[in-house]
Amino acid sequence: MSDPIAAGTLDPKAPGEQYEPRQTAPSEDYTPDPSKSIKLSPARQALVDDIIDLYSCKPSVKKMAGQWFALPKLFKDSKNERYEVVLNERGLIQFRNEQSWTFKIIPKTATINALVSLSLDPSTVDSNFIQVKYHKDQANDKDYSHEGLGFSFKKWQADHVMQNMDSSEVAHFEKDKDAGKNAVKTYGSGAKEGDAPVKDLKN
Repeated sequence: MSDPIAAGTLDPKAPGEQYEPRQTAPSEDYTPDPSKSIKLSPARQALVDDIIDLYSCKPSVKKMAGQWFALPKLFKDSKNERYEVVLNERGLIQFRNEQSWTFKIIPKTATINALVSLSLDPSTVDSNFIQVKYHKDQANDKDYSHEGLGFSFKKWQADHVMQNMDSSEVAHFEKDKDAGKNAVKTYGSGAKEGDAPVKDLKN
């Protein structure tokens, strides 16, 4: 049975949470190799470029989750070192990403490799402006449940960053923070037993 997210066959009106890709990987090594990157169409490459800009503290898309505008308040610099597109399906783009984050308060730079998944809006996949229904970032081989301290911190950041920022861009999202959302899903195990099938991302 084909994956409806990757196939782009889910209802475009479905809440974004239904577009969450679930998977584990055979290895926690998400180091990108740009020489193996899958070539994208111009519209898809523009989307990936926009996402890379978000990670680099340069939000370039107006209608974007408010917490991205808070990153420059937390980090002195964020640099994209390299990335590798490993999956390009009609409804799903995935790429390995290496990002270096330099903190503002402490003189330390952390380099993180992660798998970034972009579940696409089926109603826009054939357009010149492709939109993302669900953006996911996995920093290791597990696909953890939406539970525990780590998730609680991320949820707190997303829920409260707008009310702690005076940015006009962030304020734009206050009225939409709960619009069209389902309750977050919990899966338990971050392994295949927790409904996260193993997928090999080698090209």
